[in-house]
Amino acid sequence: MSHPYERVMIAGAFNTQQARRLPGHTSATIALEAAQGVLTEVGVPVDEVDAIFGDFCGEIAYQLGLPAVSISGSGSKGIAAVLEAAQAIAARACDVALVVAGGAGHYADREATAPWTRPANEWVASFGLITAAEFALIARRHMAMYGTTPEQMAVVAATIRNNGHVNPEAVYYGRGPFTAEDVLASRMIADPFRLLDCATTSEGGCALLMTTPERAADLPYPGVRILGGNTDRMGPLYQYPPAWDLTAARVDAPPNGYVGRRAAQHAFKTAGLRPQDVDVCEFYDPFSFEIIRQFEAFGFCAEGEGGEFVMNGRIALGGEYPITTDGGTMSYSHARTPQLLQRVARGVHQLQGRCATNQVEGAEVAMCSNGGAGALFTDVILLGREL
Repeated sequence: MSHPYERVMIAGAFNTQQARRLPGHTSATIALEAAQGVLTEVGVPVDEVDAIFGDFCGEIAYQLGLPAVSISGSGSKGIAAVLEAAQAIAARACDVALVVAGGAGHYADREATAPWTRPANEWVASFGLITAAEFALIARRHMAMYGTTPEQMAVVAATIRNNGHVNPEAVYYGRGPFTAEDVLASRMIADPFRLLDCATTSEGGCALLMTTPERAADLPYPGVRILGGNTDRMGPLYQYPPAWDLTAARVDAPPNGYVGRRAAQHAFKTAGLRPQDVDVCEFYDPFSFEIIRQFEAFGFCAEGEGGEFVMNGRIALGGEYPITTDGGTMSYSHARTPQLLQRVARGVHQLQGRCATNQVEGAEVAMCSNGGAGALFTDVILLGREL
């Protein structure tokens, strides 16, 4: 039986400048800059593009002057948009697709919390249940069940922040180095999360170029294959208070505490791989505990063992499972929708051997994720180096 994505290749990934603020830009203009950037970088003429997925598809098609282009209207973001594009290429609905994301101009009010995580739902906002508190509920439940410690979370946060500290493209480049003790000494935000356990806010754009293996063979960078992937949703994000034990209609489905497990199992089955085959983990990092939870949800370790699993250098560069190697949302960038697509972009760069910092030598399989139990969703994609 043929692989569902055998006709699909990611040929390039491009990030615009990332910054706390990008004056003069809107989300649409920085998304357009990202689209133009990836086309220039891989050397594909604009008129070859026949599909756009992600943000501002219509606007980008208009600005690039693309005729009769296939435009996604689903509103998919990040990994979900990449999988949508892959399915379109696999079905021969298009041959050269852009996946684009942009976020800028959201911080005029200068409030501390990211504007897209201030829910309007009265049963959330009225209780002050902003994002940090939502994710803290999940972490606290795991701590009560399994004894997970703030020290273990601090190791995760310090590791990711140090990855950004050495990355010149990161918004928080040069802010470290950090120790777990530094994380534990930062001020409390939402127990158990301290300031350095939490993601930042920023602006920027990101784009991928996806095409067929035949077209990718003529382009300058090694193509990256999609080995498997899926989405896992328990509900609409940032509308309902999350709970670890929230369950779906199917009695055999995992609870929200392990959302993403079904997506990971499907991805590994499609790829014919196991967690032990993953070389680099470009996991989504809104809060430090999410990395611990994802290792358990994805099957890298047993339930309740994630806290100990991340210790003793296992998740650092040179360890068994280096995580979020560009600095993630804690240090690289946390722009609105690009931060989801950037997990895939970093996985692509790792497999192409193009990372200026924290390159994992010989990496052949990258696992990327989006979301978290505090937001009621986790999406997963497995990427493979073209050998």
